[in-house]
Amino acid sequence: MGLCAGLAAAADLRPPSAQSPAGPSTIDWSGPYLGIEGSAGASFGNYSFGPSTVGGRAIPAFQSGDSTRRSDAGRTATTAVGGVFGGYNWQTGPYLYGLEADIYGANLKRPVPSTALGFGYEGIDPPFNVIRDKTNLYGALRARLGYAFESYLVYATFGLAGASARVLATYPDLATGAVATARKDLSFLGFTLGAGVQYAIAPNLALGLDYRYVDLGRSGRFDLGSVPGLGPVSTQAAFTSHQMMARLSWYPYGLKLPAEAAEDAPASRDTGRYSFHGQTTFVTQGVPGFRAPYRGENSLVPNQVQSTTTATLFLGVKLTDSTELYYNPEFSQGFGLSRTLGVAGFVNGEAQKAGAPFPKLRSNRYFIRQTFGLGGATEDVPDGVNQVAMTRDVERISVVAGKFALGDFFDGNVYAHDPRVDFMNWSIWGSSAWDFPANLPGFTQGVMVEYNRPEFAIRAAYTQVPKEPSSDVLDPRVFQRAGANIEVEERHVLPGLNQPGKLRIGLFSNVGNTANYRQIVDLTQAGIYDDINDAASATRRPRRKTGAYINLEQALTPDLGLFARASLSDGRNESLSFTDVDRSISGGFSLKGTAWERPSDTVGIGGAINGLSPTHRAFFANGGLGLLIGDGRLNYGTERALETYYALSLTKAVTVSFNYQLVVNPAYNRDRGPVSFFGTRLHADF
Repeated sequence: MGLCAGLAAAADLRPPSAQSPAGPSTIDWSGPYLGIEGSAGASFGNYSFGPSTVGGRAIPAFQSGDSTRRSDAGRTATTAVGGVFGGYNWQTGPYLYGLEADIYGANLKRPVPSTALGFGYEGIDPPFNVIRDKTNLYGALRARLGYAFESYLVYATFGLAGASARVLATYPDLATGAVATARKDLSFLGFTLGAGVQYAIAPNLALGLDYRYVDLGRSGRFDLGSVPGLGPVSTQAAFTSHQMMARLSWYPYGLKLPAEAAEDAPASRDTGRYSFHGQTTFVTQGVPGFRAPYRGENSLVPNQVQSTTTATLFLGVKLTDSTELYYNPEFSQGFGLSRTLGVAGFVNGEAQKAGAPFPKLRSNRYFIRQTFGLGGATEDVPDGVNQVAMTRDVERISVVAGKFALGDFFDGNVYAHDPRVDFMNWSIWGSSAWDFPANLPGFTQGVMVEYNRPEFAIRAAYTQVPKEPSSDVLDPRVFQRAGANIEVEERHVLPGLNQPGKLRIGLFSNVGNTANYRQIVDLTQAGIYDDINDAASATRRPRRKTGAYINLEQALTPDLGLFARASLSDGRNESLSFTDVDRSISGGFSLKGTAWERPSDTVGIGGAINGLSPTHRAFFANGGLGLLIGDGRLNYGTERALETYYALSLTKAVTVSFNYQLVVNPAYNRDRGPVSFFGTRLHADF
């Protein structure tokens, strides 16, 4: 109520010329605005050089995707992007158009090995980095078209973009030791396309997330020094980039927000036959130095910071009174620490094994749900994420077919199951020994059937598995290789406390293309294979992996909840999808902030202990690489994690969280750690 009154009062101060009519439940965003913006996740750029000449010899143009090595050379990441912007909006009803200008500094840079331009220095490996390029300052003038509803504005942008760049070259003379250098300052003018979302958080302030693609075109030909023994170099350069910005906007004349819009909770809107929701989550996580006497390909690296960003739309339509169709496109960007490697119970639940340095669009979910009512009592279901508002029988059978995450229906827990708002450690928000079938982002295709009664529910699923461990491709041979899951959910009220709780027991059995740990260890130790990972690749065939989990959620008071999980798998064959855990136990508490007059805030504390089977330990001790871990050797100890977080509710739809985790024996290795992780998380939904 206070926010609504303040917004209305601020809007009254606006001059008549700055106001325009808007719908009865829509913010009026018209008028001038200013703001600041900064990098939201690692921005990504690529560039090309050429066609070039070296000593009069023509060299074909180098593109960043020419090969794996050249792609690495041509891709750039940034940890520093930020600037200011300003603009003006005009709004009629929910429709908005406007004009905006911004200027921001960047640090997009990457060295290019000499071989990228077609020459190198014999005997030097890797090739000498002769070219270093950097973009310094960007500016843009963009038009934007938007649609406003309640406290939100979604929009698309297009316009002109420019940037300054610098190219440096260093050419060593290996015979004399002399070094020749050259520098060229460039300027570019190109175009930009993008999209974004804003949410009003105060009478004059809005938070937003803005994505833009920038294509700066190609420079003219320029000279870039001389290679000793080869001659002068001339080339051309071109730059493109994908950028994601977090934004804070200030509207000096205020924002007009009707009271009914402010009071309407996002999860309680009845939109008839349609459902439209969205979310965005930005996580930044860092790790300081820790004891690490050696390192393997999948080891956690000390002293680093990484960010991840996701933005998702949840679209639904009710085809009939009992048939619903849903679609969830999602942009994701960024990586977990060490590219989501080095800890079995990984520390960022938003980090994907399919991470990308640029915003990547995937169709994560598309499924149809058919409900068969069995009569008796009914219940009203409000509009929500992947749920169109409807009335349905309490006793019912539901069938879901399409693409989804098994975690959407199995292993749920109200206190620890959503890394976007609660615990982030993989072994705390989920049963980590459950190797649920999924592609790299965590989704699969198949069928799920559920029978529901007031006292319990039984659900089962039959889904595709990946073609091999950590594959993004799902195996189409569902009659030979697939995953079967079944779960029983019991609902109760705890005697004495009169508080609700749920107990879930799940079983899984997956058949996938995997190797047997005992076999590949024996083959490696017998000298048949020099590398145990080669032995694993050569001996994969359809094998079964089975396991179980138990999951408890229990309210102790209206504000305090308890959760606990235990899970195990047989530990004989490789894991396909989730992580390198054969047995796990976890638990903790979640407390609402009512006692300190912050009922929408949440504080949580939890812990987990993970372990491996004996043959799985031998696999890593002999240099094996798993889904997430592999230090090249192993001094085994159980991996233990502690996590605590505080989720501060800024509005009904915006939450900022502060997270700390301590992991002892990361990747089950007593020789490494203990390791502290520090993180922040910004989450907004509508």
